[in-house]
Amino acid sequence: MTEEANQQISPEVTDPQLHATRQLLDHSRAQLSRVISGQTGVIDEALMALLVQGHVLLEGVPGIAKTLIVKALSRLLGLSFHRVQATPDLMPADILGTTILLQGSSTFTFHQGAVFTDLLLVDEINRMPPRTQAALLECMEERQVTTDGVVRPLPGDFTVFATQNPVDFEGTYPLPEAQLDRFLLKTLVLYPNESDERHILELHLAAEGSLILEAAHIEPIPQGLLAAARREVQSIRIEPELLTYILALVRRTREWPTLTLGASPRAAISLMRVAQAVAALEDRSYLVPDDVKRALPPVLRHRVRLKPEAELEGFDPDRILADVVAAVPVPRA
Repeated sequence: MTEEANQQISPEVTDPQLHATRQLLDHSRAQLSRVISGQTGVIDEALMALLVQGHVLLEGVPGIAKTLIVKALSRLLGLSFHRVQATPDLMPADILGTTILLQGSSTFTFHQGAVFTDLLLVDEINRMPPRTQAALLECMEERQVTTDGVVRPLPGDFTVFATQNPVDFEGTYPLPEAQLDRFLLKTLVLYPNESDERHILELHLAAEGSLILEAAHIEPIPQGLLAAARREVQSIRIEPELLTYILALVRRTREWPTLTLGASPRAAISLMRVAQAVAALEDRSYLVPDDVKRALPPVLRHRVRLKPEAELEGFDPDRILADVVAAVPVPRA
């Protein structure tokens, strides 16, 4: 077979408008594979959230690299990182900061809490008492902290990654709907398959002790690449028919018979933005219905509430959302 014929069969299709996004994705996957085996979907969703500057709720059992993924992302992107271990006695001042009296003077100064960072990992957020959970609302929505009547802005890249364990409910405080709605995505982190788990063992065998992140020597992305990729995602073209499709999906959840709570207008905005990120990761400068369908489960699964009888029958949010997608006509134009 000639070289020309081979090129015709498998041409390389890339969108020149998404150069920064493609570079970011390729570099991220290559570097993160040094410390994380599998979890490609989790990494892609984390990158999509960072591209549209939204927060992520990571749900999975302990020991499947939720914390490691966020720490590795901070090194990859060159962003500052703080970690908070949620406990029932954690107070708002412990994460926001507090005003203290300087020793030997009558001057007060504000001591910044853990939220003053680019990437904030809140480990086991549902072990945090409601008062402290509420303290994160202003941070997540407005990216600022108000203490003693003073508004203190957070870094422009401030993003919350919160984890929770889906099987251990003793001593926990379930997140209220207002808090859940602040998360752009709810990402389910599952067990790796057998080959990926074997690779995990090999990675740790090659590392010194438990310092796998240090041994990997992750190379940060070039300066300005993340900002350029964000601009590209914002420029993804959305036809009016697809805006109508997004709206129809969200509104249908509010009247679905097995749901007591449908998605909010904030959810519709989130679905649109994440669908743009999906298109960018697929190397397209325009939106198609499949982008919306792929974005819908992580964007809406934590924003809808099932009726008790639906839960007893074995339904879960993803199954119901799949039914919603099937019931809404796809635009053909």
